[in-house]
Amino acid sequence: MNLGPFPSLTKRPLLHSLPYFTFLSLLLITCFFLYLYTNVLPFYTPPSLEPLTPRTSRGSCRASQETDNLPYFNGKWIEDPQKKPFYGEECPFHRNAWNCLKNKRENMEKINSWRWVPDSCALPTIDPFGFLGLMRNKRIGFVGDSLNENFLVSFLCILRIADETARKWKRNGAWRGGYFPKFNATVAYHRAVLLAKYQWQPLNSLEENQLKGIYKVDVDIPADDWIGVTDFYDVLVFNTGHWWGIDKFPKETPLVFYKNGKAINPPLGILDGLKVVLNNMISYIDREVPKEKLKFWRTQSPRHFHGGDWNENGTCLFENPLNNNQLDIWFDPRKRGVNKEARLMNSIVKHALLGSSIHLLDLAHLSEFRADAHPAIWLGKKDAVAVWGQDCMHWCLPGVPDTWVDILSTLIHERLVKKTGPAI
Repeated sequence: MNLGPFPSLTKRPLLHSLPYFTFLSLLLITCFFLYLYTNVLPFYTPPSLEPLTPRTSRGSCRASQETDNLPYFNGKWIEDPQKKPFYGEECPFHRNAWNCLKNKRENMEKINSWRWVPDSCALPTIDPFGFLGLMRNKRIGFVGDSLNENFLVSFLCILRIADETARKWKRNGAWRGGYFPKFNATVAYHRAVLLAKYQWQPLNSLEENQLKGIYKVDVDIPADDWIGVTDFYDVLVFNTGHWWGIDKFPKETPLVFYKNGKAINPPLGILDGLKVVLNNMISYIDREVPKEKLKFWRTQSPRHFHGGDWNENGTCLFENPLNNNQLDIWFDPRKRGVNKEARLMNSIVKHALLGSSIHLLDLAHLSEFRADAHPAIWLGKKDAVAVWGQDCMHWCLPGVPDTWVDILSTLIHERLVKKTGPAI
């Protein structure tokens, strides 16, 4: 039977329309995934709540019920040429003196090529997206001296990878901080160098050999900068240490300790005063910070002055980390070196924390090795070295504090999941 032109008429439109339908389908699928990526993915938290992935096949470290001495705190630095920092000099949260990339500090690539490897397990590297997903609608507060600020800046610059709309935040007495709108998360720092309240009191008269004045320390009253934020944050990280020395408070302007508004008698020396302040501040934290909040105490990281203290032309122009057999020579208080105070302070802190609800964040040992990682002479300001000496106390960013962030974020993750259980 001759069907004339009908077969060709029925086939041609279908053949001609296939490319059009294929193109239209691909366009719709592309638009759908683009919508997910730009509007939904930033607010997605993986159901497993496992934002941290170990680098090796070794098991993750876990705290025992009896101690906070996690294996994360003991290990060695391994050079890894493939290791790269999360952020660069452009991070808006940088503090100029620590922005070693911007300040053209030598060896920054090598400084950031060292990876901390715990002795018996794998240290996960923070996933900024996963961690902020875990911390959605939560707040982290750092309280203490400028070493906690150094820590904070590293944390902010890393987390900004997950939310480039992050903006500076300074409320509720915070010295500085960051807010991450996509996750409604806040990370901030409250400056309280002694933790306790202290204030300058000049003396009315000056006679030969008389004090210029005193710094009154109320051992039982927290500093104004953080006394009102104990229930504002979900995670708190405390520290104090570097200000407890005669270089900050010489004999002409000493610390004088008060309790219940009255001078403690007989007067306390600076280390005995530290012990009393720690006992009172830890008791206050245990009493006033709600039990469901996570509380950490970061140990003091060491200085690395060689050949003299900061005001004696001490230097830290090193190209490599120290090795293990050098550490006691540098830091053992019995050696009476210029960098001995960190171990001395940390032994006092650890003793004061016994029996408290505060978890020890012991970052001192891993930091002892890193004599190579301070700003040193690259401070970003003309004549800064002539006035202040080299900075062998704070840390270059990016740098060692990024490893502190890996450890703290891992501990926060483990303890939050332990409290709430993994998401289903």
